[in-house]
Amino acid sequence: MASSLCLNSCAAVPGAAKQILSSLILLHKFPSSLGHKYCISKTSASLSVPITDKKEIRSTDLVALEYADLNLTDKISQELGHVRIRQHVNPLSSSFSVPAPVPNWDEAFKDPTLPLMVDIGSGSGRFLLWLAKQNPDSQNYLGLEIRAKLVKRAEFWVKELALSNIHFMFANAAVSFKQLASTYPGPLALVSILCPDPHFKKRHHKRRVVQTPLVNSILTRLMPEGKVFIQSDVVDVAEDMRKQFDEESGVLQHIDTVDPSVLCDNEGWLLNNPMGIRTEREIHAEFEGAKIYRRLYQKRKGY
Repeated sequence: MASSLCLNSCAAVPGAAKQILSSLILLHKFPSSLGHKYCISKTSASLSVPITDKKEIRSTDLVALEYADLNLTDKISQELGHVRIRQHVNPLSSSFSVPAPVPNWDEAFKDPTLPLMVDIGSGSGRFLLWLAKQNPDSQNYLGLEIRAKLVKRAEFWVKELALSNIHFMFANAAVSFKQLASTYPGPLALVSILCPDPHFKKRHHKRRVVQTPLVNSILTRLMPEGKVFIQSDVVDVAEDMRKQFDEESGVLQHIDTVDPSVLCDNEGWLLNNPMGIRTEREIHAEFEGAKIYRRLYQKRKGY
């Protein structure tokens, strides 16, 4: 059911890891408040983080803490080579113009009739893996990523965690989403587009993932009361995505009009992340002091 989506209901970062994370952020913002030297340990995850200088704190440390309970290995890194999360590609290139083969959904998921979340531009996959681990029997997760190395590593992690409700695909969502979503046996409950490649130059805006055909495909397949979650740390990209989904107000309504308890700022951006876990890009951006611009839409019942 759409109401069972892990929005505001997923378990948060484990208590000990969350405490460590808060302490690190506090040290980063107010270094004098915790002194010059201290050590925090999280026994359950065999995690020890010695901090002797503010400069030693990196956003990658915060990513590791946020996803500590996954306990993922990087032992295949040498095989894959260096993987850059923000490595931009041109989705309009001919090499990305062929639709991805539709998988055998019975092989991709233990139960392909469960509600599906599709994360467009799934990056490293940690975000989706965390959600899948939290909801092993109630929801399926599909990550679409245009960088093959990231997909290969994410699929390795799926096997390592022995999860049967998540699948990653090397796919250009602009080309493949419609066919993939239309063939999935269960309902499409949630689509997320989180911190997509910005393609800053105006002449490259046509490369941005959120374009009219994709929006139409999402709205056509999305179940009644299904949701669309978008966010970016680049205001121009966030406003561009927002404009296109706001224009579909006949079909979509923003979540604060459905649930008045959801808080937005004066410009209509969500004040909090509704997913219970932050993406890696989100962590890096917030570490640098950037604002995250978020919108969450729900499809009207009659559509």
